[in-house]
Amino acid sequence: MARTRSSSSIRWRYLNPVYYLKRPTRLALLFIAFVFVSFIVWDRQTLVHEHEEEILMLKEEVEHLQIELEELKHDGDVSVKKSNTRTKRADITKTDDLSTDPIEAQRREKVKDAMLHAWTSYEKYAWGHDELQPQSKNGVDSFGGLGATLIDSLDTLYIMGLDEQFQRAKEWVANSLDFNKSYDASVFETTIRVVGGLLSAYDLSGDNVFLEKAKDIADRLLPAWNTPSGIPYNFINLVHGNAHNPGWTGGDSILADSGTEQLEFIALTQRTGDPKYQQTVENVILVLNKTFPADGLLPIYINPHRGTASHSTITFGAMGDSFYEYLLKVWIQGNKTSVVKHYREMWETSMTGLLSLVRKTAPSSFTYISEKIGNSLIDKMDELACFAPGMIALGSSGYDPDESSKFLNLAEELAFTCYNFYQSTPTKLAGENYFFHSGQDMTVGTSWNILRPETVESLFYLWRLTGNKTYQEWGWNIFLAFEENSRVESGYVGLKDVNTGVKDNMMQSFFLAETLKYLYLLFSPPSVISLDEWVFNTEAHPLKIVPRFAPGEEQKPRIRVRTRKEGRFRGFSNSANPRYVPYPHS
Repeated sequence: MARTRSSSSIRWRYLNPVYYLKRPTRLALLFIAFVFVSFIVWDRQTLVHEHEEEILMLKEEVEHLQIELEELKHDGDVSVKKSNTRTKRADITKTDDLSTDPIEAQRREKVKDAMLHAWTSYEKYAWGHDELQPQSKNGVDSFGGLGATLIDSLDTLYIMGLDEQFQRAKEWVANSLDFNKSYDASVFETTIRVVGGLLSAYDLSGDNVFLEKAKDIADRLLPAWNTPSGIPYNFINLVHGNAHNPGWTGGDSILADSGTEQLEFIALTQRTGDPKYQQTVENVILVLNKTFPADGLLPIYINPHRGTASHSTITFGAMGDSFYEYLLKVWIQGNKTSVVKHYREMWETSMTGLLSLVRKTAPSSFTYISEKIGNSLIDKMDELACFAPGMIALGSSGYDPDESSKFLNLAEELAFTCYNFYQSTPTKLAGENYFFHSGQDMTVGTSWNILRPETVESLFYLWRLTGNKTYQEWGWNIFLAFEENSRVESGYVGLKDVNTGVKDNMMQSFFLAETLKYLYLLFSPPSVISLDEWVFNTEAHPLKIVPRFAPGEEQKPRIRVRTRKEGRFRGFSNSANPRYVPYPHS
């Protein structure tokens, strides 16, 4: 007789694995049910975590908007809102483990060690002076005693995480930096080194002492623009406000010296809410645009009374270079909005003119940018013009795909030439300029090297924009050449002659501000000082990008909330903070 099963034994059989092995259909259904339940639990946990993040983000946005609302100002013809550009250190120096390899890390530390050696030498022998003379171990005041090397180095110290050194430098700025000096300062050099260096330190650290000092020196420079045309005189006494041009220009102002203050003074307006700085420097561009030539190429001398160009050399080297650089970078600084569109248009016109100066050597087909006087081309290129490959690469993305590819290829060809400026000498360091001859490729002209950064700058941009590690290798070779030829017991020096290796006795402030910073960033992840969030002035001081809009066109800050579909596997961004950027008026 068959035995009847108890109800409990029937229930327990569902826990017996053998039961399911004999019934594959039920096994499959059980597996599907398990996966489904697991997914629901995991997804709910993910959403809870994401919503917590979103709530924190929204709280930050509300606090930020409250601050922005309180700081809103309306003054004169330009409506300006004071911008909050303060940045957390984590947003600046963060590294992405997915993009860091041991070789990059090792090289980055070597560059950091070089910065420490240069800075420690300056601190020991030239503290508070403009520049160090390493061979004689003393300081000199090349810029009127404004602490040029110290201010130029602030952001480099901060980016490299050299906090103790940065704090000592900040204390000097707060307690000892004094601009009340009867000294005829270069408006250009003081702007790019001192105003730019202080503003960058402010954007990075958020410490108001840097902003207040930047306002002080900028106010002392402003009378230089009091000319009939608004084109500034290039020198001004910091106490008396008397402005003038050097005698050797015949009374003219220099193109680069007059058109390379826009980034810094616009940034100062954005951070203070005072429109006078922006109005003053933007008027220069409006004046030059009235008579801007069809090829976009301006001679290096501009008459400050008429506001028109004088007959002189056209060059992307000394005295012309950074004017073209700032046309592009003001467009980037304003986040490429319609208010700054005319800067991009002028820059593209100038790039058409640049193409007319491009030549190739024989037999090696090195691409170079010649100079021009009247209708005659001069087969000469300054190492200073080696900023151009980086500039062209940076601006290439604003073209349509075909034009973009053409300009990026040109940038890469020019960078190869600039790298060979270094490789062609016995010391593997570049001379100041090069001449090109049919059948002989290139020969060095002025043969000194003063630790210039322009080639390394372009390698940095090309690596960031293409991901091609060749540019890192080239930069490393240049760094090794500096280590072998320029490093001395008390800092770094230039060479009087790149052919013989004879050393000079000067550590230029831009070696710490630019050369070492670009080398450090060349071996850092792209998230460190992201090009999505920062724009470098011509002295390599990074300034926060702040979108500009015309009055009435200002957009509300956009808060991005991830959709459910994005889940936790969202894409990575180079931006330090992709959620929010303040939107001031122009």
